[in-house]
Amino acid sequence: MDKLIITAAVTGSRPTKEMNPAVPYTPAEIAHAAVDCWRAGAAVAHIHVRDPETGRPDFRTELFQEVMDRVRAECDVILNLTTSGLFLSGPDITEKRLQPVALGPEICSLDIGSLNFSDRVFENPPDWGRAAAERMRQYGVKPEIEVFDVGHIHQARSLVEEGLIDPPPVFQLCMGAKWGIEATAENLLFLKGKLPPDACWSVLGVGRAQLPMSALGIVLGGNVRVGFEDNLYLRPGVLAESNAQLVERVVDLARMLEREPATPDDARQILGLTR
Repeated sequence: MDKLIITAAVTGSRPTKEMNPAVPYTPAEIAHAAVDCWRAGAAVAHIHVRDPETGRPDFRTELFQEVMDRVRAECDVILNLTTSGLFLSGPDITEKRLQPVALGPEICSLDIGSLNFSDRVFENPPDWGRAAAERMRQYGVKPEIEVFDVGHIHQARSLVEEGLIDPPPVFQLCMGAKWGIEATAENLLFLKGKLPPDACWSVLGVGRAQLPMSALGIVLGGNVRVGFEDNLYLRPGVLAESNAQLVERVVDLARMLEREPATPDDARQILGLTR
């Protein structure tokens, strides 16, 4: 098996300091969390930004840029910027969502299909997927295709077959989000079987599913994502002290299962990235 690529999703858009005081809000806090995760063994840092004062989800380009500058000054972790439009509104949503692509990250997330979450519709219409794939290809940014249900894989495969996504396609299997596909072993095997043969894939589990989905991803030859975006707890009733603590846990698990964590340069080779 290839080395294990560990992604740290350090803040997301929903967790708050009221839920866990260690959730990062400011660009300095987010960058510090990403660098600490790199030290712990993560090869990729998945980045959302927040309003530094309120902690609300934000999408200002200058916040993304500050995080990138701070991280790049300290380490070579691969930066994966979100293009999620979950909390955006108003005109020109597609252009707003694609602003991070022009900042030159190595990866951007690409949410490929729509979904009902418990409190809102996560809208990703077909014209969004095509526009995002084309823009990322134009800027030399690798899309990480976010999959919340099996139909999202079918939609992504059509873009791959049209040549809009360069090989190898990279998929993040997002399991346990209400009301996406449930985080079970059977469902993970089902999704894995629908991927293109040359796909690189990673799995995340929301909440208590983070650790079991990580274990399954490791033994099935995939990669894993951990971090506060998906889970705030080290174990039931015990808050994690940091994102890095969650990375350290999966590094220990991977070595017990005889898979060595990938360095950022290992991950670049596996994912077909050009620095």
